[in-house]
Amino acid sequence: MPSLPRTSPRKKPTQARSESTVDAILEATARVLRRDGYDRLSTNKVALQAGVSIGSLYQYFPNKEALIAALIDQHSKRMMEVFLGGMANVAGMPARKAAGVMVRSLVEAHAADAELHRVLDEQVPRVGRLGRLLEDVEVHAAAAVRAYLEAHQDELRIRDIEAATFILVHAVEAITHATVLTRPKGIPIERFIDETTDMVVSYLTKPE
Repeated sequence: MPSLPRTSPRKKPTQARSESTVDAILEATARVLRRDGYDRLSTNKVALQAGVSIGSLYQYFPNKEALIAALIDQHSKRMMEVFLGGMANVAGMPARKAAGVMVRSLVEAHAADAELHRVLDEQVPRVGRLGRLLEDVEVHAAAAVRAYLEAHQDELRIRDIEAATFILVHAVEAITHATVLTRPKGIPIERFIDETTDMVVSYLTKPE
């Protein structure tokens, strides 16, 4: 069985100048990926786009797979910053308000760089580390949702917190992903947020 390509960087930047170089390389990677797609992306194209020598690029990234892995890692972190920022004050909210915040936060996380998210989702092979990085978003989202369910279990219509967490995170993530990237033209995003919130509330709350 052939080994997977290395996706870890050669070294991490330790100074402001080297951090700036890595940021420029990753920004260039995103631009080339959007323009040319994964198959036509190369380290030479990225170095040229970033305005650095190929030797400088290779100081940090051994191949294009490592570039993409770092880009996915960066994108995932940005998504989680948006999502967790939105969820920061949800603990004391009633179920309807909390559900609305969760749905909106996931929509905003996917929309943080929707074009890059689409290209990564459509173009990048999900093998090795590349396949696991995007799952980090679901892991962190699950932790936030689980914490809310545990704090409000007596008020909610849930029998199994782990099962409810899994269902909520995967259902809402799939809907928000499609809402941001492929929703029908002419339907405002707020409509999807409201409808998805209603779905979550119906699942969570006890009949009145």
